[in-house]
Amino acid sequence: MKGEKDLNFADKLIYKIKEMNNPTVMGLDPKLEFIPKFIKEGKFTKYKDVQIATAESIIEFNKGLIDSIADIIPAVKPQLAYYEMYGIEGIRAFKETVKYAKEKGLIVIADAKRNDIGSTSEAYANAFLGETKITDTINEIMFDADALTVNGYLGIDGIKPFIETGKKFGKGIFILVKTSNPSSGQLQDLILEDGRTVYEAMAELVDEWGASDIGTSGYSSVGAVVGATYPEQAKRLRKVMKKTIFLVPGYGAQGGTAKDASNSFNTDGLGAIINASRSLMCAYKSEKWCKDYSDIQYKEACRAEAERMRNDINLALNKEKN
Repeated sequence: MKGEKDLNFADKLIYKIKEMNNPTVMGLDPKLEFIPKFIKEGKFTKYKDVQIATAESIIEFNKGLIDSIADIIPAVKPQLAYYEMYGIEGIRAFKETVKYAKEKGLIVIADAKRNDIGSTSEAYANAFLGETKITDTINEIMFDADALTVNGYLGIDGIKPFIETGKKFGKGIFILVKTSNPSSGQLQDLILEDGRTVYEAMAELVDEWGASDIGTSGYSSVGAVVGATYPEQAKRLRKVMKKTIFLVPGYGAQGGTAKDASNSFNTDGLGAIINASRSLMCAYKSEKWCKDYSDIQYKEACRAEAERMRNDINLALNKEKN
């Protein structure tokens, strides 16, 4: 393997997936109600400021989850909304989470779905993937995520700054193509004059935009978000975007199965990474694990569910091969 700095984002992600034999990513979408009571009681007793206590609760919870899976899961995906809703301290919790995950060797995908054009898009790219100019001689790294989810609805004007920043810093993006939510079809399934759907047209653009940043793994650092809840559409999209890594939400709590998710992979068993959030974060609360683990053992429950998920996905992939 080359030195990490010589690899593009796709190569880094594919390498980690192969190393761990695990094409999954843990979503870190913390709500206070998800966090075990003993963590919150400790922080809210120690800190009088409610926002600080909230942020510290999130940080401890996230660090525990990261510790529990860092040797078996290649990546984490913090969703910005769950940090932004707690204000400035919530953003601090996001930054601390990203920093800690990277220290543990995890790839970090910031799920922010940013979208704009020109200098505004460039500002987003610098904040999450690159560095921000402070003075003529000082550039500062801000969030330092490895990849960012983006919305391509504004076309190449909104995407180009992310691609260019990604190339410069070895980072990646995942562009929304076919999302997992029930109403996605209101726009994404509309039929164009040439017979294609909107999501198929977006897929062709993603394939085109990613052609200039394909690594030695054969995959592009310009990825696509394709929901597990639409397996037939994923199968069609896989044929359009052969060199694209799919970020696949919708597994588990949203109803997507391992068999559904398997449609997002190429025949080489690569090309996709499957996300689960609540089923891992809140495993200690689920009927599946609550008899075995208490809230104090939330880390052990998370790891047990992570191992079950990994095995579930790999079994489905092996069946597809055979």
